[in-house]
Amino acid sequence: MTLFKIGFLSVTVIDVIDLVLVSWIFFKVYQYFKDTRAGQMLIGLIILLISSFVFNTFGLSAMSWLVNQFQTVWVVAFVILFQPEIRRLLIYVGQTRFFRTIFRVGSPRSLEAIVEACTQLVDRKWGALIVIQRETGLRAYKESGTLMKAEVSAPLLVSIFNPSSPLHDGAIIIRNTLIESAGSILPLTESTMIDPEMGTRHRAALGLTEESDALVLVVSEERGKISASENGRFIHLDMDEMALRRYLNDRLFISSGE
Repeated sequence: MTLFKIGFLSVTVIDVIDLVLVSWIFFKVYQYFKDTRAGQMLIGLIILLISSFVFNTFGLSAMSWLVNQFQTVWVVAFVILFQPEIRRLLIYVGQTRFFRTIFRVGSPRSLEAIVEACTQLVDRKWGALIVIQRETGLRAYKESGTLMKAEVSAPLLVSIFNPSSPLHDGAIIIRNTLIESAGSILPLTESTMIDPEMGTRHRAALGLTEESDALVLVVSEERGKISASENGRFIHLDMDEMALRRYLNDRLFISSGE
């Protein structure tokens, strides 16, 4: 059913629905990339798309051809330059509440062990870096540390991050209910947006979550605060025991990667 016409174009209900859906998708993608270089480039791509539509509508063949050439180059450049951001976006899309419900970890004991350990570490003012693996494999980072296959428990987590332990400076990587490695070395973020007061653990947390879908907890020994990083940003910077438990309960689900 035709609603109205713009020149020779007939606009139907399906066209309106199609336009609304495309606009919503672009809006959600822009929200995800907001305040990043990728977000600025995405705006440029949208401008090119709108310009192409306008020129085609008014029959400006030369301008339409020129914009289409830029549009092709722009899309290729976007994919090449922003591979990490696109990878994180695809991971984010796959982490809907529906799939998290299906693949949620069925061991509250592991979750409670992490919460209890973090609480004890805060009380003792010991620093910690805890990686919870999800779908992305982390084999290279596990192999940079000491490989383990130990059941997650609060006493073990606390003992690893005891300042007298040789493994306390690195990260531990947890997959499902097992601590798979300790003393692992993580990549440091190159972002210039990070708070200068944040130390190496916070930079490592951001660095890993920029490259994977892992969830990383940081216990700051200087400030005695628990922070959580995912998708290349800090979601929480100061969680108490209850906030940490709620956060993990909402985010934690089974990993199948190596």
